[in-house]
Amino acid sequence: MNRPDVPTRKQSKRVLVPHWMALILTPVMFLLALILIGIGTACISWCARLHFVASPGSFEMEHTPRYLLVRGPYQFTRNPMYLSGMAIWLGWVIFYGSVAVFVGFVVVWVSVTFLVVPWEERELEARFGEAYLRYKNTVPRWLGKTRR
Repeated sequence: MNRPDVPTRKQSKRVLVPHWMALILTPVMFLLALILIGIGTACISWCARLHFVASPGSFEMEHTPRYLLVRGPYQFTRNPMYLSGMAIWLGWVIFYGSVAVFVGFVVVWVSVTFLVVPWEERELEARFGEAYLRYKNTVPRWLGKTRR
């Protein structure tokens, strides 16, 4: 019954989850977030170790290395460090459940996908030539089907 002196309440657009479902979903999402963060961290550590071992002489931090690394996770994706960083970001998005962290994830993903990786691939192609083109034709940029 609507009374003219009592303001009507607008329906909330929030999704309400039953308490029993929240008790199940909260630990599952927390665990998923920690798994993504752990896998991303482990893969970045693995890549860093491979770069350290493959570097001739002393280890130098530079954007385009002087060697072409095709072992380890580089057999499955040409960009395992970026992919690992995105897994960590996605884990943070799930862990915090924050719109701001999600926006940060999207900004980083777009900039890496459309700016950083194409620029880096041009640099590697210029530095390694035919060897990089063969690698590029057999290993996918991210994950997925290997091209022959």
